[in-house]
Amino acid sequence: MEITTTELGLAARVQHLTKTFGLGDSAVRALDDVTVGIRRGEFTAIMGPSGSGKSTLMHVMAGLDAATSGRTWIGDTEITGLSDLELTLLRRRRVGFVFQGFNLVPTLDAIGNILLPFDLDGRRPSAVERARVDGLIETLGLGARLGHRPHELSGGQQQRVAIARALATGPDLVFADEPTGNLDSRSGREVLSLLASASRDRGQSIAMVTHDPGAAAHADRVIFLADGRIVADKPRQSAEEISAFMLDTEIAAALGGTALGSDGVRA
Repeated sequence: MEITTTELGLAARVQHLTKTFGLGDSAVRALDDVTVGIRRGEFTAIMGPSGSGKSTLMHVMAGLDAATSGRTWIGDTEITGLSDLELTLLRRRRVGFVFQGFNLVPTLDAIGNILLPFDLDGRRPSAVERARVDGLIETLGLGARLGHRPHELSGGQQQRVAIARALATGPDLVFADEPTGNLDSRSGREVLSLLASASRDRGQSIAMVTHDPGAAAHADRVIFLADGRIVADKPRQSAEEISAFMLDTEIAAALGGTALGSDGVRA
């Protein structure tokens, strides 16, 4: 009998994943035979230099992009080969997203943006869901800003609205793509604390792509990518430890691509 990802404790996983852009001599392999899972109730950071494949990995895991080869699951649902409509419904109901650019609808006020996932699903929030939304609004300090449109909010306030929207439906899995990239350091720390709290207090699985060692230090687990491959998978790390490993990886690459094992030790 096949072991499901639910039994494995995984919120998402990919198996032997390869992603290639372009054809022929100009083809670029962004992901090269990647197998990895996002554990339930854990805050995972996916790190790597520019061009390492970290954003591509997130997009494929979230069903926003298709792999060239390999298989992808969200929970115990294999999404490889699902139609665009099936993927849209799955993402809407089971996955939340937080982006660097906030991605708020400019014509909607804050509460309209927060409730957008319900509107897109053609329904109103249940009493339980409305209580969750009200709790998020209070926790995020947005009560006085609900009637404001995005251009009337600071960057930190916009990102808090985006987090409330991502968590409003209570998704098992939240993908965050450089969520602090457009924020000042104080707002960035607040956002990271909110994501960590969603994992710690609500049991939600958070997968965050970042190039910032300080941001990754908030995570329970740090996955490092380089040249489309996972080169290390480590438990919680300090910003200094993450920076040192990233530097070591870059030096190894400069010296001719010396391989690093999954524990971060040169092979």
